Amino acid sequence: MNPQDPLANLHPLREPLAVSWWPPAPGWWLLLALGIGCGVALTLFLVRRYRRNRYRRQALQRLAQVRKNYLSDGDAAQFATQTNALLKAVALTAYPRRKVAGSSGRQWLEFLRQQEAAAAPFPEQLALGLYRGDFPDSEVTVLHTAARHWIRRHEVERD
Repeated sequence: MNPQDPLANLHPLREPLAVSWWPPAPGWWLLLALGIGCGVALTLFLVRRYRRNRYRRQALQRLAQVRKNYLSDGDAAQFATQTNALLKAVALTAYPRRKVAGSSGRQWLEFLRQQEAAAAPFPEQLALGLYRGDFPDSEVTVLHTAARHWIRRHEVERD
């Protein structure tokens, strides 16, 4: 028997060099390119959607101004007339002219109701009282709510 330990004659273990994080593997480059491409596509989509909905933001600002005018002067007929004109302008932007331009009265009211997501119905007085010049004060809030909802939620239809 040999009193010496044979393992004592071995050289110490060599540890491998640490794996560098640079340069990354080809899969990481592909993932980076895919992420950048998705980010650019999402940005373009959001910018286009923002630009397409500019008319909605302007119409909502105009509707708020019309309501502010009503609250200061109390003329419900003028509020209804201006709101109706605003709705017609928005509809002409979002729908084919042949479908919107010639409609008035009940036909116009039915058009608005068909395009609406049924959150707040347009008052019947919009078709009747608007052209006679008498619009009840009790319907102003209903008309404002319905118009605001319609401007926000209508679906755009192109030729």
